[in-house]
This record gives sequence, structure tokens and C-alpha cells, in this order.
Amino acid sequence: MKKILLTGGGTGGHLAIVRAVKDELFKQGIQPFYIGSETGQDRAWFGEDDTFADRLFLPTRGVVNQKGLGKVASLGQMLKATYQARYFMKKHQIEAVLSVGGFSAAPASFAAIVTRIPLFIHEQNAVSGRLNHLLKPFAKAFFSSYGKSPIDYPVHEAFFQTARQRSRVQTVIFLGGSQGAKAINDFALQLAPELYQRGIHLIHQTGERDYARVARAYEELGIDVELFAFDSALYQRIAKADLAVSRAGASTLWELVAAQIPTLFIPYPYAAGDHQYYNALYIADQHAGWVVRQEALKVDRFWKILESDITPVSQRLQTMIKPCGAQQIIERILSLL
Repeated sequence: MKKILLTGGGTGGHLAIVRAVKDELFKQGIQPFYIGSETGQDRAWFGEDDTFADRLFLPTRGVVNQKGLGKVASLGQMLKATYQARYFMKKHQIEAVLSVGGFSAAPASFAAIVTRIPLFIHEQNAVSGRLNHLLKPFAKAFFSSYGKSPIDYPVHEAFFQTARQRSRVQTVIFLGGSQGAKAINDFALQLAPELYQRGIHLIHQTGERDYARVARAYEELGIDVELFAFDSALYQRIAKADLAVSRAGASTLWELVAAQIPTLFIPYPYAAGDHQYYNALYIADQHAGWVVRQEALKVDRFWKILESDITPVSQRLQTMIKPCGAQQIIERILSLL
């Protein structure tokens, strides 16, 4: 039985890829293993996930953003974690490592290189993260959903099962991510009175931190809205909507593409390498959505989209992704072992 180790995390975008690939490995009878970090969200996602044959969480943290003695301490911690990852991989006779990036991926990725275990990399964004950029020359294959030879992004099958073509806007969904986005929340509140007057239903994800403020604002406006801070079954909310306003993190972006919902993307302006903007630009360049910088956001742009024919946009989205991203990655890995 093949043994493949998945590594990386820190944020939900990285971890969603790990989960999708792990589920597909499990279906195919391949033993999945995992190495992540004790910090970030890694343990919360996979600490009790027994579908992994074994898991290891290491006390690592990012090195690049540290200064002075903090950088030295982080480097020392990384070297120790790399040794622990190497021991774990040799003990389990790991045959390949798939890194999805984030500082959680560093120890196992470095261990794979020094032990000559084939290293594969999945990059979620249109702009590579620092670790993935550093390790790309050492990788046997580099997977991306952008550019000239893209693979399908691993998206949960529920988004495909509830996908539908949109032609008329009766419901709008605002998505700021699980952490929320004040700019999107304020934009939604600015648009809400007229949307309500037009008889358009609102669905709004605020994030935990801004939920109370936004809830009070809607109450003062007297507007009935489907308001929530976080929902693990977000696909059900998206399925009801006809138009989305959203950040452009990779997982959310490709989930919206899979659902065939036309989207106005408002990228997080402080994302590393401005990657959210370039994620969204990739979609907009194919006339499958729209992107506007947060500082240039105006209500006129939204009304112009709302009043346009969104049918061609929804149709183009259907051609941009298929429900087999994780399977494609695994097939490619196995073909190169």
C-alpha cells in the first residue's frame, strides 16, 4: 500500500487542500499521513482526524517575519522540527510528500529534500507563497490552478452538487470570510436599503468580530437579512444566492467558481504578494467575474453588475473547473513515483 504524507497549513485555505487530497487518498486505499504545526489551525482541523494513518504536530512558527534573536530561535526550532519530521517519515516509510505551503509545511518539506523522498507542491494562489517559491526547484511537480497548464482546484463536491446557472438576481450574498471583512460589511450596509426596496434577499457572512455591530445596523435599518458569522455548510447559503460579493482567498474563490455564482471580488489589500488581487484577476480576465480594489470600491460598480446580464458569466464559470482536482493531483503523483 502506498504511503503519502501531506504537510502544510496554518490557515483554512491550506488545510482545505489537505483535507480534499486526504479524503481522495483514503478512497483510493492509499495511506495518508500528516505533519502540521501546533500553532495555526492545524490541530483544530486534524487533531482528531483518524482517517490519517498517523499525524505529527510540531512546535514551529514562521521565520521570515521574525527579527534578531526571534529569527535565530525560529531557525533553531525549525532545524529540530525537520529532524523530527525526518524520523517520522523514515519510521512510516513515506514514499512521497505533498506540501500545500504555509510555515507548517517547512519541516516535512526540508526533510523530504534531505532524505530524497519525492516532494510535490500545491500552490493555492496565483502568486506563490515564499516557502513554495523557495522549494519549487526541488519539487518533482508543482501544481497550480492558474496559468497555461492549470489543474482543477480541489473543491468539496457539495459546491458542484448544488451548482446552477444564474440569469436573474433575486438574492445577493456578501462574504468576508470566517474572520470577516469590515470593508465588505460596510459596503453591504451601504447597498442594503436599495436592495431591500428592490425586493432582493440578502445573505451576509460578517465574521465573528463584526457580527454584533452589523446585526445592530440591520436592525436599525429595519431590514430582514440572513445574517451569520460562520457556517461550516457555506455551500448551502451560496446555493441560494445569484450574485456574490467576496474576498478572493483561493479556496473561497474556487468554491464560488464551482458553484457557478457570478462574483464581484474585493481582494484583501494586505495579502502577501497581493495574491488575492491576482487570484481574482485571473477570473476577471476570462470574463467570468469582476474585481475591484478595496480603495476604489463604489456602489455604482455594483449596480452596473446587478443590472447586467449575468447569464454569460455564470455559463463561463461552468467551464473553468471540474470536480476532480484532488484526483488529478494524486494521479500525477503516482505516475511520477
